[in-house]
Amino acid sequence: MDVLGVDACGKQGWVGVVLTDGAYAGSLVDLRLEGLVERAGEVAAVAVDMPLGLVEKGWRAADLAARALLGPRRNSLFLAAPRTAWQEQHYTAAADRCQELTGNRLTQQAWALKPKLLEARECWLRDERLHEVHPELSFRALAGGVPLAHTKKTWRGQNLRRARLAEAGLVLPDTIGEADRVPVDDVLDAAAAAWSAHRIALGTARRLPETPEHDAEGPRPVEIRY
Repeated sequence: MDVLGVDACGKQGWVGVVLTDGAYAGSLVDLRLEGLVERAGEVAAVAVDMPLGLVEKGWRAADLAARALLGPRRNSLFLAAPRTAWQEQHYTAAADRCQELTGNRLTQQAWALKPKLLEARECWLRDERLHEVHPELSFRALAGGVPLAHTKKTWRGQNLRRARLAEAGLVLPDTIGEADRVPVDDVLDAAAAAWSAHRIALGTARRLPETPEHDAEGPRPVEIRY
């Protein structure tokens, strides 16, 4: 059984890690998420590190639940604004709209992800194989339910994440093909997403929240899997 884990990687687009029966089987890099998924072939599940489901008002319950679990890593997860804020053309209008609907303004950092968020959301609405994940939740699960002590930008943090993946049978080789040119933290996040995709395909993944909200534009649940 093949699955795909995906992370956004700046101007390079998207990086994907493919697993076969839970073991590393290759990497992909593509400017478009749709192209990446197509190149992965007939995968059973695709886990994407990006907000996919959106609500009409308030912060997503999935984000609030995830932040509560992540503890020292909580700032790695930004709160996804309601759907209509992302429809605005300029940051100030989006931040004002977010303030109206949540009581807080949208951050510049979150706004910078708008193109990729909308791209991923469009794919998610069309393809039921796509699921939202957050790598730090995956790494927390890999570490026995304890958030990792070091950030993914540090030497210790990156080695710790690679070791946790290896302990679960997902061994990342020193030479990783297409993803060789991608920042290390993005590759690790894609691998963690792939680990969660394998759990999703097996039916063993957990979800936040336990009772999810519904997306503003369709019947799919607004949830984070891990």
